[in-house]
Amino acid sequence: MYLGSRSVVGVTSCTAALHLCLLAWEIGEGDEVITTPMSFCATANSILHVGATPVFVDVEEETGNINSELIEKAITEKTKAIMPVHLYGQLCDMRKIHEIAEKHKLVVIEDAAHTIEAQRDGVRPGSLSDCVCFSFYATKNITSGEGGAIATNNTEKANLLSKLRLHGIDKSAIDRYTKLYQHWDMSVLGWKYNMDNIQASLLVGQLERIDKFWERRNYIWNLYEEKLRGIKGIEILKTVADSRHARHLFTIQITDKKRDSVLISLQEKGIGVAVNYRPIHLLEYYRSTFGFKEGNFPVAEKIGARTISLPLYPGLKDIEVDYIATSLHDILKS
Repeated sequence: MYLGSRSVVGVTSCTAALHLCLLAWEIGEGDEVITTPMSFCATANSILHVGATPVFVDVEEETGNINSELIEKAITEKTKAIMPVHLYGQLCDMRKIHEIAEKHKLVVIEDAAHTIEAQRDGVRPGSLSDCVCFSFYATKNITSGEGGAIATNNTEKANLLSKLRLHGIDKSAIDRYTKLYQHWDMSVLGWKYNMDNIQASLLVGQLERIDKFWERRNYIWNLYEEKLRGIKGIEILKTVADSRHARHLFTIQITDKKRDSVLISLQEKGIGVAVNYRPIHLLEYYRSTFGFKEGNFPVAEKIGARTISLPLYPGLKDIEVDYIATSLHDILKS
C-alpha cells in the first residue's frame, strides 16, 4: 500500500470517515476533542455528530496548522482525542502531537483530506496516529467525485469500521451473493457509508500516478513562488524545512488591501479563486451554539481574513500561472 497501513476502509466521504473513527474509538456524549478552527466545517461537525464537543486550539502563523505548543493547555478530564488537520497539504507536527497523546492517553484521528503524499520528520499520514481519514472529493489530489477512506494499523478497529460503514452487518453484498448463500447478522448500529465499486475503480489508476501528479503540482507551486516573489501586498505560508508538502492548495495572504476586493478582481479577470477557510468558530452556528466571538483564536482569524486560494492542478499551464501572477501584480498595484 502507498502509506504502508495494515488496513484501509473505503467510505463515502472524509466526513463519514471522521464520524466513524470517533464512533469506533468510543468517543461521544460528554467527551471533548481538540481540533483546529482553521479547516472546513466538516472537521468540527463530525465531532458534534457523535455528541462530543470540539475544543479549538489556535494555529501556527507560518503554516496555518494547529499549534502543537498550545494543545496541552486545552486538555481537561473530558478530553478523549486530538483531531489535527493537515492544512493545504502540509503535515502538522505529528511527533509532538503523538508525544502529547501518549502522555495523556488520548486517541489521535488525523484529518488528511488535503494530503496523502506529505511527509515531515520522517512521518507520513497515519504513522503516528490511531487512524487517518482521507477525502476523494472532486477538488482533491486524487478523486472519485465523492468518496473517502480510513487507514489504520488497528486490525480490530478496521473490522469494526467495516461493519459501521455498512449498517452494522457482518457480510457485504459480495460475500452474500457471489458464493453459496450465507446468512448475515447485525452486531452494531451502523450507517450507509460504504464506498461503491465505481468510485473505487476511478481511484485505482490515479493512485498509481499520484507521485506524477504531485511532481507537476510541486513544479507549479515553485513557479508561483518565483513569479509572486517581491510583489508587495502578498505573503505566502511557509513550507516546513526538510518536509514534503502535498501541494494541495496554493494560498496567498493579502496584506495591503481588502481581501474580498482582490478576490473579486481576480474573478473579473477569469481566474477561479476560493477562500480556504473562514475560521469555523466564527460561522453562525458555532457562534450561536458556543458563544464564540472575534478574538478567540486571533491567528486563525488573521489567516481567514486574508487568504485566497489560487488555481493549482496538474493541467494548469505555465502561461496560465504567468497570467495569474501578472493579474495579481496589476490588481495590487492599482
